[in-house]
Amino acid sequence: MTRRDFINRTSAAYAGLSAWGLLQPAPAQAFDLPPLDSAQGRKVLILGAGLAGLSAAYELGKLGYDCTVLEARARSGGRVWTVRGGTTETEQGGPTQTSQFAGGLYFNGGAARIPHNHQLTLQYCRELGVPLEVFVGANEAAYLFNEKAQGPLNNRRMRIRDYHNDMRGYTSELLAKALDQSALDEKLTKEDVEKLIDFLKNEGDLNTAHLYKGTNRRGYKIDASRPVYADGGPGAGANPGTLTDPYGLTDLLRSGFMQPVFYNVGEYTYEQQTTLLQPVGGMDAIAKALEKKLAGKLVFNAPVKQLRKTETGVRVVYERDGKPTELAAEFCVCTIPLPVLKNIDSDLSGPVKRAADFVPYIKTGKIGLQFKRRFWEEDDGIYGGISRTDMDINQIWYPSFGFMGNKGVLIGYYNFYSRAEAVASLSIAERQKIALEQGAKIHPQYAAEFENSFSLAWHRIPYSEGGWALYDDASRRKFYPALLEPDGNIYFAGEHTTYLTAWMAGAFTSARRVVDAIHSRVGQYTQK
Repeated sequence: MTRRDFINRTSAAYAGLSAWGLLQPAPAQAFDLPPLDSAQGRKVLILGAGLAGLSAAYELGKLGYDCTVLEARARSGGRVWTVRGGTTETEQGGPTQTSQFAGGLYFNGGAARIPHNHQLTLQYCRELGVPLEVFVGANEAAYLFNEKAQGPLNNRRMRIRDYHNDMRGYTSELLAKALDQSALDEKLTKEDVEKLIDFLKNEGDLNTAHLYKGTNRRGYKIDASRPVYADGGPGAGANPGTLTDPYGLTDLLRSGFMQPVFYNVGEYTYEQQTTLLQPVGGMDAIAKALEKKLAGKLVFNAPVKQLRKTETGVRVVYERDGKPTELAAEFCVCTIPLPVLKNIDSDLSGPVKRAADFVPYIKTGKIGLQFKRRFWEEDDGIYGGISRTDMDINQIWYPSFGFMGNKGVLIGYYNFYSRAEAVASLSIAERQKIALEQGAKIHPQYAAEFENSFSLAWHRIPYSEGGWALYDDASRRKFYPALLEPDGNIYFAGEHTTYLTAWMAGAFTSARRVVDAIHSRVGQYTQK
């Protein structure tokens, strides 16, 4: 690869996604549908008390519809799930786990952050009175660790800021040299070149010769003789601090940190750019706030067994206390994830059934690890953020709440695809073991500080059976359109019916689309 190819490719991905219209924010316009006398009391069955089902019932209720929400679990929220002390779960084919986390500690097992550009999600938090706090996504103090790196960086943890600033410096140096030598094809005036080189000097912190020789942006060496912070730094008196030495460009290129698993999506991906937010006390605060608005409308522990179309609407059979119970309504909003829907006895159309059969969902898992003390803060100076590794644990997430507390829960792994499948196949004890053994290579404090854990694999969680829908271009064209149209009087909502898969905003915007469609249909009936 030439230098020019490298420069061009680094900017292509984001521009391409923007051009394809795949980076649209969730809308936040007021949902102001006209009231209809004919809507009053019309019955709507909503299948699933995730955010799509809850918000659909909430909005339809404002318009006067009589909604009943059937939820297979004993809780609302679906994949918006906060694991606390006392939380229990039984995976398919697995034992029952009960969390032993101390009071006030938790981790978000599913949805964990709200992008600042998801205005619809933020609007619901504002409307429902859910207080928010900052979620720290990108943290330059967190670590990278590549077990398979070549050369001197093998099996060494590296601060993200070291890697970023070294690579920023070297790539800026390469481009500056090319400009100095008029080696780029682009025709630039002398003034243009001077402006670009000035930018590169500041971006990469180059010296006057346009060379990268290190930078204070990557931090300072630790001097054990001085009472300084964990990473050293300037202090009082005769203590200017000593800069750390940069890694060599060749060592960095051979480190393996250019692999996708290490991509710093938190800085560049549209959905994860700062500022990110989270509800105070856990992500399930959103579901709980909606639940309060729907008092008497939710039926828990009610898994759907049959879904049928009728001449006047829909008929649903669900299980309650081991017995079949039947409900009928004029409309149905089905938010059930596709891997679950495909196993429900139904007379859904062929295109809908094919979508349920063939749209894949990601395999993904997490583990929460409780420690006696917050050593990542006390010893390593990490407050929130994510460390990344090529090991099976994939990512370590540090909590963005409870700073300076006595204990803490961090997410000891967040993995995907084959790694998630491999780890999920282990026993609960073996999952904990692998999280501790691999995590200790980044944080040797694990063994002395660990107390307990709680793990989950979304593709094994009943009534979810996957993390989120995974569309490619072919499946979007082939299966997605069927989910956007009503099947008789059955409408479909959920993140799998949007381009915002994996995000709460997808659930919310899908619910609004369906509410609008039902209300418009009722309005058309009235006009006739």
